[in-house]
Amino acid sequence: MNTLFTMLSINTSEFARFLNYDASYISRIKSGERQPADPELFLVNTALFVTKRYTKKTDLSILANLFDCSLEELREEKTYLSLLKHWLQTKHTNTDKEQQSLSHFLQKLDEFNLDDYIRVIHFNELKVPTAPFQFPGSKNYFGLKEMMNSELDFLKATVLSKSQEDVIMYSDMPIEEMAKDSDFPKKWMFGMACMLKKGLHLHQIHQIDRPFAEMMLGLESWIPMYMTGQISPYYLKENTGQTFMHLLKVSGAAALQGEAIYGHHTQGRYYLTKHKTEISYYKEMAELLLKKASPLMEIFRENSMMPYHAFLQADAKTSGKRYHILSALPLQTLNSSLLEDILNQNQINKEDAQKIKTYIDKKSAQIQQILSHDMITEEFPILSKEEFSRFPIALPLSDIFYEENIYYTWEMYKQHLESTLNYEKTHQNYCIKQNQQSAFRNIQIRIHEKKWVLVSKNRTPAIHFLIRHPKMRNAFENMIIPIVEL
Repeated sequence: MNTLFTMLSINTSEFARFLNYDASYISRIKSGERQPADPELFLVNTALFVTKRYTKKTDLSILANLFDCSLEELREEKTYLSLLKHWLQTKHTNTDKEQQSLSHFLQKLDEFNLDDYIRVIHFNELKVPTAPFQFPGSKNYFGLKEMMNSELDFLKATVLSKSQEDVIMYSDMPIEEMAKDSDFPKKWMFGMACMLKKGLHLHQIHQIDRPFAEMMLGLESWIPMYMTGQISPYYLKENTGQTFMHLLKVSGAAALQGEAIYGHHTQGRYYLTKHKTEISYYKEMAELLLKKASPLMEIFRENSMMPYHAFLQADAKTSGKRYHILSALPLQTLNSSLLEDILNQNQINKEDAQKIKTYIDKKSAQIQQILSHDMITEEFPILSKEEFSRFPIALPLSDIFYEENIYYTWEMYKQHLESTLNYEKTHQNYCIKQNQQSAFRNIQIRIHEKKWVLVSKNRTPAIHFLIRHPKMRNAFENMIIPIVEL
């Protein structure tokens, strides 16, 4: 139901009037605090409301993707009603699949080590080619093989040019057939690596008008590139339609434009040009497209520490419940004397120690500010001595991008845990949820209900993904954290 309300921007008051319910009661049903007296009747009436009120092409396109059916099927009212009722009744199955794909994405992020990845692909040894790349001023490409070549030619032209201009890329073309080619994905990734090695910044407009699991699978492949901090991901709120498909990639050296009829990719055409006037035209098109796009997520690395801290500071003043899923104990419950002992135990130099103390004081003040007006629930693992000895816990300092491990001793860990339990007793709006095991060891997830999700990786590298996209945010808000054996 929440997914339906989010995707169609359903007005709760209007929905309540149609069902002759109180709007506040509908809100409690949506939040899970209440259950309708007659669930079957409630489901039928929900389906009737949607099928009568949401009949525009944009609405039907969204639902066609949710139901995995064609737009034409939804134009028939009886079929529309039947498909919606069936989807509502079996949504739990879809939710399970979403949770599996989300958990897999987070597990991969938790385990990912950029240093290892760079070493495996020999990124530091990569030499950006400088030999001139010759191709006519413009060229047309037809058929799947030529289309793959056009993508590689665009990357070559971009990498081999002297231009350091940002690159803008968008495509709603299917990639399944191209991915089946054993060489193309490797060559494409090599070209992308060369582009990043050159220091170019990439604005990638993702096509996410697709099933959630497929979307998360696609994002997994971008994790290594996201980690560089040189990628800004976007998405288009409007459905681009199921008639025409388009591709547009523009750099300072070349522009690649593609078009095809939906379902007939191989009969399409790709056009690559290095003519300045044409590049200027396509660049303007790409920039206009970028203006229509919304950030899929904001990515913060150490070079963007100031805007990241400004975001945290501003958000502390805003209303809304918070839910934090932590891999270590919360820092605002760490008293100054224990912190001093931990820093001394780890032989942290004075400059770093002061930096850490200042940060924890600032974080504690932000938490207090939030608690003055809203609830914070924090979930974290409570480890046994045996578990702690196998996987000792370090201070989570990703907010200041401090990547050295500062470990507790077992006694220090117990003291911090005790002060955390006492903190709950003395702060009315603070609640803790204990786990006996940890789902993740290197990431924490902070959720500001109905506003954003922040996924933070503690090290290798320390990085933060701020997610506002409703579909992804909703999945995080409803996620059940997987517990893995330590």
